[in-house]
Amino acid sequence: MNVILSCWFRPALAVVASAALLSGGMVHAETHWNLQAVDTNGVSTWNGSYPFTVTGVLLCDMEEMLDSTPNFLPWNDGDNIYAMGGEWQITVQATETGDRGGTTCWMGQCYGNMPWEHDSALSYSNEAWTAEINRLNYDPTSGHKFAKGDLVQITARGTAFYGGKRNINEEHSIDSSLNFDLSLVQTNYGLPAPEVITLADVVKVDDGNAATHEDIFDATRATGGEHWQGMRVRINGLTLVTTNGWNSTNLWGARIVTATDGAGRNFTLRTPRYSLGAIPTGTFDAIGIFTQESGSGTDGTFGYELFTQQIITQETTPNLAIALNAVISWPVSAGTYLLQSRSSVDSGEWQTVTNASIVSGGQNIVILSPASTQMFYQLKKAE
Repeated sequence: MNVILSCWFRPALAVVASAALLSGGMVHAETHWNLQAVDTNGVSTWNGSYPFTVTGVLLCDMEEMLDSTPNFLPWNDGDNIYAMGGEWQITVQATETGDRGGTTCWMGQCYGNMPWEHDSALSYSNEAWTAEINRLNYDPTSGHKFAKGDLVQITARGTAFYGGKRNINEEHSIDSSLNFDLSLVQTNYGLPAPEVITLADVVKVDDGNAATHEDIFDATRATGGEHWQGMRVRINGLTLVTTNGWNSTNLWGARIVTATDGAGRNFTLRTPRYSLGAIPTGTFDAIGIFTQESGSGTDGTFGYELFTQQIITQETTPNLAIALNAVISWPVSAGTYLLQSRSSVDSGEWQTVTNASIVSGGQNIVILSPASTQMFYQLKKAE
């Protein structure tokens, strides 16, 4: 979730499972696979209870996706409507046997600027927000700052479905009873190897109609975008169609570029808050987190994208050259000799041949270009 998505969040449109209504008090383990289950409209079908835990490996550092810098903005009679101030987001991927997928965790500072709240008292102050970010960024037992590749356990007391996925969050509330917590299981557990896909796996050829979506959606999650939701993937064979969003200083909603496979399929790449390097001008592969941002609480069948963390440019395949070269050789066992040449068989000074020689199979070998002029050669004992 992000600033733009938060702007369009409505309780009437989003499937929210309230901790106050569903909590049974006992913490139980949940799987990412169950948590991200959807119906034929791509809307969440999860109906579990709180509090629960999910375990997974962090796919990003804590500052990669959103800017959590404290930035309290008061409601001010609606002047800051939807302005969220600081935001924080991470994604974790399933690691346990029998589980698959991943889950995004999100929180924002200024919930009071949502129009259904319209109350600055319902937002975090800068001091309170800083305390919340520190609570989430550091393991409470060891003090270790979480980093990508760490194995963590998340305790959730609230979630909301929006944009095509169920997020662990605070349900837009500063009430501490809705807090979610992270705890360290293992440092440097290691990032999962990215599953390799092509655009043909997740999107159809663009039909040219802006009113339609080409995303491949499968509610069973056997194929299409749902199969890789919340996971680390590598998409091969891309070139950029648009480049304006290739800027790590842009806000979340403006860090977007469009890529193509050159066969009529287009796909959204969202860039991180650090530089990916120069804009690739040729074919490249992209590694990152496969996610979804449909911008809707009632339609989760589209809006798949890649939160891009690494670019691998493709080197141009070198051209093969085949030529009939002249080869001069003499035994290494013969001792040290200089190869000399001159243009006439019986006149002129002998000149030392400067072509580099190699040794192979007990022979000194000099390769001459087929474009060389006719020359005569001799060996002279080195002094």
